[in-house]
Amino acid sequence: MSTKELQQREFFFSGRVQGVGFRYTARSLAAGFKVAGFVRNLPDGRVQLVAEGAVEEIDRFSAALQKELGQYILIRTETVRPASGKFTDFEIRF
Repeated sequence: MSTKELQQREFFFSGRVQGVGFRYTARSLAAGFKVAGFVRNLPDGRVQLVAEGAVEEIDRFSAALQKELGQYILIRTETVRPASGKFTDFEIRF
C-alpha cells in the first residue's frame, strides 16, 4: 500500500464524552480495523482521536465509532491530512 492511499484524520468529539468509557471503547473498536493512532481526553472536556490508515478503513472505523458512541457525541469535527506514518498501533494517551 502506498502512502498516497493512506491518510490521517483528526477528530474532536464534544458532548458527554468523558467518564463514559469513550477512550476504551474507541481503542477496542480500533482493534477491528487496520488503523493506528491514539485517543485522549482533553482538559476542556472534549476527546481527541487521531487515526491513520487507508481511507476505507478510517471510514469504517469512523462509522463504528458513531454507531457505538454516537449517543454521547453532540459535536464532531474532523480534519483530513496526509498520513504521517509515525503510528504503529492504536493507543490511549493520558
